[in-house]
Amino acid sequence: MMQNKIRVFVVDDSIFFRQMLIRDLQARSNIEVVGFAASAFEARNKIPSIKPDVITMDVEMPGLSGIDFLKELLPKHPIPVILVSSLNLSVFDALAAGAVDFVQKPDMGKDYSVKTFFTVLNSKIYIASRAKVNVNLAGKAVPGAAAGPAAGSPAAASAAAPAAPGSLSSGLSLNIQNNIVIAIGASTGGTEATLDVLKRLPGDMPGIVVTQHMPPGFTKMYAERLDRICKMEVKEAQNGDRIRRGLVLIAPGALQMRVEKDLKGYFVTCQEGEKVNGHRPSVDVLFQSVAKKIGKNAIGIIMTGMGRDGAEGLLEMRKTGSFTIGQDKESCVVYGMPMVAYDIGGVCVQASCSNISNVLLGQLRKM
Repeated sequence: MMQNKIRVFVVDDSIFFRQMLIRDLQARSNIEVVGFAASAFEARNKIPSIKPDVITMDVEMPGLSGIDFLKELLPKHPIPVILVSSLNLSVFDALAAGAVDFVQKPDMGKDYSVKTFFTVLNSKIYIASRAKVNVNLAGKAVPGAAAGPAAGSPAAASAAAPAAPGSLSSGLSLNIQNNIVIAIGASTGGTEATLDVLKRLPGDMPGIVVTQHMPPGFTKMYAERLDRICKMEVKEAQNGDRIRRGLVLIAPGALQMRVEKDLKGYFVTCQEGEKVNGHRPSVDVLFQSVAKKIGKNAIGIIMTGMGRDGAEGLLEMRKTGSFTIGQDKESCVVYGMPMVAYDIGGVCVQASCSNISNVLLGQLRKM
């Protein structure tokens, strides 16, 4: 029995690029292009009646911007949106407005770049068609995203910490602050989910290392955005960076980041290498290095994303004594990576995105 095709609506003001998108997507056996628009104004009029499964959209368009369009569209029509954009900070504003994922526009002078672009876009359309759109409406809680753990659950017990996340000081001992490492891995939906966790944490937390599936260039902009919002310092990791209290290191796009140890403490290596689970950087690569080099003095957090990257690594962390947290189904954009990690026994506690910081601080106070 054939599966129904994914109904895609294309929004792009460039005639050439729009036609190229439509031509390639229409040729795919799993996709049907059900409409297109040259502007957000045109899309606003067409989409409610067409009801596509997924929208691909440029961020910067004349007239109504992609960001304003998302803020207007998604509360009424929560359709997964994939941004198709050049390297631009506005991508992160659009993700904050509710877009599910993004793909960088290709270098039109390079055939391999165009081919890779469409391979990635096709994969992301498939993932987006199964994603849940979380839209924050005028400060109201996103359904499922702000719910705490069930009463009596391990997460609820961990969350009963005396100091609220986001306070100026964590109240943790210097021993904990200086000798514990926190590792976070995420994919689809993870840019906002990871931000939601980090912005709730005080500035004197133990060092944090993050692998988010993201291409080169975007990881640096993402780190800079987090640095402006969070109390901790955030930067794109460079080979040899030391892991220290109050610092978050983001794995650079196209490189594998690992944790290493020497007489001075922990540091990261960022090197070229084969893709793992189809990703570079890979969450499994980071988590496996943490399991090997840190063990019981680490905490692992796996968040929203399609597939299983990070699941095996988180299980290895747990087996070496690390405390592990998985984002729960209700608050995930895509409950894939955390689900696999939970199913194979890699997760000690599941928690909603908004409650992970509570669980994290609660566990740190027990160590």
